[in-house]
Amino acid sequence: MASSASGGRLFSISRVAELTGVGVQSLRQYEARGLVTPMRSEGGTRRFSRGDIARLRRVRELVDVGANLASIGIILDLQDENTSLRYELGRMQ
Repeated sequence: MASSASGGRLFSISRVAELTGVGVQSLRQYEARGLVTPMRSEGGTRRFSRGDIARLRRVRELVDVGANLASIGIILDLQDENTSLRYELGRMQ
């Protein structure tokens, strides 16, 4: 298993498919739509972090309740912004 510059484990696309229950082709589609951005090895192979896996599990939850990919992108962006704003608010207090 590879590791990132920050020391976290990185996973291959096939392993991520097993861990998330999301097919390899769907993972590629999610990347193409900007829902997840895995790192790349020097050879160009996708390498997913634990954060990517958590994000993909959230994507899967949203797909399972009927959200389309465009809506999922908006939801994830809003959740990311909310997290950032909460962090900033915490720093100000």
